[in-house]
Amino acid sequence: MKIWLGEPEQTANFALPIAVERTPELPKRRKRDRDREERIRLAGGPKPSLREKAYAFARGRATVRTYDFTAIGIPRHYLTWMCEEGLLEKVGYGVYRAVDREAA
Repeated sequence: MKIWLGEPEQTANFALPIAVERTPELPKRRKRDRDREERIRLAGGPKPSLREKAYAFARGRATVRTYDFTAIGIPRHYLTWMCEEGLLEKVGYGVYRAVDREAA
């Protein structure tokens, strides 16, 4: 058995590499992502989703027309999805009503 007694600044030529434990590096984020997160944080948090915006709009009124949703920027296909999820109820052609959700 050979023991190498070299100086600390010297390196030895070992037959097998010696594994050195390193802490995993966090993935680097792009500057634009950091800036976007900072803008969202300073603005008071993320904006509500279109679904949340549409449901809040419908809860504030008795009935809402498709035209009213499209006027505030909600696409019409969201209304179909929200009806399937049970958030909206289709009252008539182009007329919707918010369903009161009960606490579980």
